[in-house]
Amino acid sequence: MTVTEGIHQAAGSKPVQSILYLNGVTKSFDGFKAINNLSLDIAPGELRAIIGPNGAGKSTMMDIITGKTKPDTGEVRFKDNIDLTRHDEADIANMGIGRKFQKPTVIESLSVWDNLELALAGNRGIWQTLFNVIKPGQAERVDEVMTLIGLNEKRNDLAANLSHGQKQWLEIGMLFIQEPEVLLVDEPAGGMTDMETMQTAKLLKDIAKSHSVIVVEHDMDFVRALESKVTVLHEGSVLAEGSLDKVSADQRVIEVYLGR
Repeated sequence: MTVTEGIHQAAGSKPVQSILYLNGVTKSFDGFKAINNLSLDIAPGELRAIIGPNGAGKSTMMDIITGKTKPDTGEVRFKDNIDLTRHDEADIANMGIGRKFQKPTVIESLSVWDNLELALAGNRGIWQTLFNVIKPGQAERVDEVMTLIGLNEKRNDLAANLSHGQKQWLEIGMLFIQEPEVLLVDEPAGGMTDMETMQTAKLLKDIAKSHSVIVVEHDMDFVRALESKVTVLHEGSVLAEGSLDKVSADQRVIEVYLGR
């Protein structure tokens, strides 16, 4: 079974309808509803952009999906029937839901290659990984991901010497090399040049050919370049959903977000 086929069909079962499904999810902090009756349905292999004003609940939603935060009420399901509320962060990561935070967390004292090899090694310690002889198949995988993220010519460069955008690509590669079925990516275009922004959109679109990708972002040029369905959050709920043109024309979205 190919990676793509694996996403669309769990072993020995009917094809997966929803890779991620949130229904009636609510989460309060000291009486404030950060998430308020939120429902979201992400199809296998879908690229989805999530936008909305500060405080709309975007980060809390990602925290709930990855098990960092438990909802007060509601369903959170992975591949139709896995109840994510019953699992912790480590379990959920091992199931195939990976998250990239806004600030890159690459190891700057290591080369691009070593960062990717370390990510591929998973739970092995850094020194054990660096002094371990990499297997041919693993080397091919590192090369494959390095080509995908456009850093082949930087393979031996220290991560510290990369531009901000290149560090973001490296971290996306470090997440991708672990082969999650779903990638959650938080504001990847922040601080990038226009060229880097467009290159990042292309990278995520390439990844979405075989994986489900959810991108939280506020840069509208970047969101438009993704050419994906857009979900607008406001006060912890879905305010609008559809193409960027459709949600941009919604008067409610203009009032609470785009008009600011």
